[in-house]
Amino acid sequence: MTHRPALGCLFEIVETLVLTLVIFLVIQTFIAQPYRVEQMSMEQTLEPDQYVLVDKLTPRFDTYKRGDIVVFNPPANWTQQKTPFIKRVIGVGDDRIQIREDGKVYVNGVALAEPYLFKAEGRAQPTTISDQSDWTVPKDELFVMGDHRASSADSRAFGSIDVSNVIGRAWLRYWPFDTFGVLQTPAHPELQTSRP
Repeated sequence: MTHRPALGCLFEIVETLVLTLVIFLVIQTFIAQPYRVEQMSMEQTLEPDQYVLVDKLTPRFDTYKRGDIVVFNPPANWTQQKTPFIKRVIGVGDDRIQIREDGKVYVNGVALAEPYLFKAEGRAQPTTISDQSDWTVPKDELFVMGDHRASSADSRAFGSIDVSNVIGRAWLRYWPFDTFGVLQTPAHPELQTSRP
């Protein structure tokens, strides 16, 4: 029985490690990457210190839709913070978004059904109006808001975001393990007569 020289064995170990690193980098750059929720803006859908998997592949072939949860780099003029934000898409290009005095969000004149909103004492919190209450989303941009509207710095403050700033779509919550599950995108049937 012959033994491989120690140098040959070392080379195989290094080769395996390099290949593993390359595969990891390709997956994280082009397919999916983990993201740790740090903000409270998506409570109760996503809690701080939960981990989600961000899909970077399918958005290359499919546009973002209302209801998608996206991870994005905040506008440079908004914050010096380097941590990406996580919010829900409320409006897409050419949508008109309004927040009315009844505390509801309207997309193209239709009240948005939002069962995912943060609830206190069993009731969904109304969406507060900032300095502006009416927006038209430019083409290739998204209007995003947190599910916990009272604790969310979002498009109400910094405007719509360019699609190029979006890292990907959060689709799987995987940690802690007892919260494991696919993040559902609401269908919003109330908007079917509205623009896509």
